Amino acid sequence: MEEQKKKKQASIRKVVISILLMVALYFGGRKVIFSMTHETTDNAQIETSIVPVLTRISGYVKTLEVKDYDSVHQTQILAQLDDAELKMQLEEQQADLLQTSAEVSNAKAQLENAILALKINKGNIDLKNIKLKKVGNDLNRDQNLFKEQAITKKQLEESEFQVSTANQESSNAQTEYATANNKIAALKENVNRVLAMIDMKKAKIKETQLKLTYTTIIAPNTGKLGKKNISIGQFVQAGTPLFSIVNDSNFWVIANFKESQLASLIETKKVKIRLDAFPDLDIDGTIQSLSDATGAKFSLLPPDNSSGNFIKVTQRIPVKIAINNQAAFKNKLRAGMSVFITVDK
Repeated sequence: MEEQKKKKQASIRKVVISILLMVALYFGGRKVIFSMTHETTDNAQIETSIVPVLTRISGYVKTLEVKDYDSVHQTQILAQLDDAELKMQLEEQQADLLQTSAEVSNAKAQLENAILALKINKGNIDLKNIKLKKVGNDLNRDQNLFKEQAITKKQLEESEFQVSTANQESSNAQTEYATANNKIAALKENVNRVLAMIDMKKAKIKETQLKLTYTTIIAPNTGKLGKKNISIGQFVQAGTPLFSIVNDSNFWVIANFKESQLASLIETKKVKIRLDAFPDLDIDGTIQSLSDATGAKFSLLPPDNSSGNFIKVTQRIPVKIAINNQAAFKNKLRAGMSVFITVDK
C-alpha cells in the first residue's frame, strides 16, 4: 500500500515537472521568437516643449494671477510688476518734451528774426551803395569846380569826407550782413539741435512706455504652469525665470536605441509605445527622425578615443518618435515619463 502511494506521488511529480518544463519552454520560446523579430528599448521618455517665462525689466512683484500647475492660455496675464516708478519717469519725460518743444518755437522765432534782419542788412548795403555813388559823383563835380575856383578848399574837403564816410558805412554794412548771415547758420544748427533733442526725448518716452508694457507678465503660449519661482513683494532682476509653461498639447518620445539596433529603425516606421505608469494603454507611434550623432557626443565631456584609455562601449542613438492620436491620451501623458518601445525588425 505504501509502495503504491510512493509510485503515485512520483507520477504526480513527473506530471508537475513536465507541465513546468512545457510552460517554461513555451514562454522561453515566445521570448526568443519575440527578441528575434523585434527591437526594444526602455531607455526612452516622453518629451514636450517647456517655455520659460522671464522678466524683461527689474522690479517688485505687485500681483500674481496664477497658482502652481494652473492651465493657462496664450497672452493670459500671469503676474504684474510694480509700475509706479516707471509712470513717474514717463510723466517727467513728457513734461521735459513739452519744455523742449517750447525751445523749438523760440529757436525758430530767433531764426525768422535773423532772416528778417538779414534782409534789412541787404537793404542797408544797397542804400549805402547808392549813397556812396552819389557822394562820389558830388566829389567829382566839386573837384572840377575847385579847379575852376568855383568852390572853396573847405567845400572840397567836405565832399571828400562824405565819400570816406560813405565808404566806411558801406564796409560796415557788408560786415553786418556777413555777421547776420553767419548768425543764421548758427541759428539753423540750433533749431536742428533742438529738433534732434525732441526726437531723442520721444524715443526715451517710447522706451519707457515699452518698459511699462513689460511690467505685465503674459503667457507666451498655451499650456500648464510648473512651480512658480516668485512671490508677491519679491524683487526680481531682468531675465529672472518666473515660471515654466509646459506645452500640454504636443508630446513625442525620445528613445535611445543601441547602435546595433539601427538596421530596423527607419523613418515612418510604426512602433508600439507602452507607458510604465499605464502599461495597459495601447499607444502607437511613428519614427520621425534619427539623430546624426550619438548621445555621448552631446555630453559635457564627450569621450575621446585618441586619449589611450579606449574601452569599447555600445553607443546609443536618439530617435524621435511621434505619438499617433495623442489627443486620446492627452490626460495620461506627462513630460519625462518612462516608456518602453517595441519595433518590428
